[in-house]
Amino acid sequence: MIKLHHHPYSRAASVVWMLEEVGAAYELSFVDIMAGAQKSDDFLGKNPMGKLPVIEDGDVIVTESAAIGLYLADRYAPGTLAPALDAPERGTYYRWCLFAPSVIEPGAVAKSSGAQQRESSVGWGNYEAMLRSMETAIASGEFVLGDSFSMADIIFGGTIRFMLRFKMIEARTAFTDYVARLEARPALQRADEINAAQIAKHGLAT
Repeated sequence: MIKLHHHPYSRAASVVWMLEEVGAAYELSFVDIMAGAQKSDDFLGKNPMGKLPVIEDGDVIVTESAAIGLYLADRYAPGTLAPALDAPERGTYYRWCLFAPSVIEPGAVAKSSGAQQRESSVGWGNYEAMLRSMETAIASGEFVLGDSFSMADIIFGGTIRFMLRFKMIEARTAFTDYVARLEARPALQRADEINAAQIAKHGLAT
């Protein structure tokens, strides 16, 4: 049984979708981040950053949402949500899984905050180049790997979904159509229901 340290207003919410897609048995352990529970000594022993998400799979502890996704796909859905180790698609898969946290997230935050950096000094270059690159990832099919849904769509696509929701990137047609395809997935719908139930259970404002 995988334990997901969870709060519905954290990146752990997207890990619920990952777990629903891979079909592994899991339980949620609520972490009251509003009260600072993620900074307790016990929690810092699991993740010194004092942040969610964190999963425990037996003796294995994994943090960082992209790393959790890659781990879950390789361990519980190899060849389906993760391309085979020798598959040529593996390179594209890694590329866009890691593009989300290393380029989209900091690039969108920098844009929204008005921060100024030299293009040569930051991984995302400039905002427009970032958006064009994102469009190319989904230009050749329904999903990142063409017609095959993979963990890359949860990591990369989930990031786009979040950014659109909070108006942190332009709502380009390629992005909104892609997110609509993702939102049609039963696993994502179940995850949204689970996260909503946690909001209600813990009396969190919506």
